[in-house]
Amino acid sequence: MKRSTFVPLILTVYLAVMSYIGRGEYQQGHYLYYFGIIGITLVVIVLLHFNLKKRERLRRERERDLSSRD
Repeated sequence: MKRSTFVPLILTVYLAVMSYIGRGEYQQGHYLYYFGIIGITLVVIVLLHFNLKKRERLRRERERDLSSRD
């Protein structure tokens, strides 16, 4: 499994566990805080995914260029 898929998947599972643990904030009526943290974290995970995909693509291209020079 590629790192660009594996790391965000693990972080999403971690977010789910932390959301479950923090459900007390939701039950107390702090909806904006609870869903705001979840939303911001999901945005960061998606940005990380695309950044890792780009790095993998650039690495493949660099390896291909180096192998074609030989």
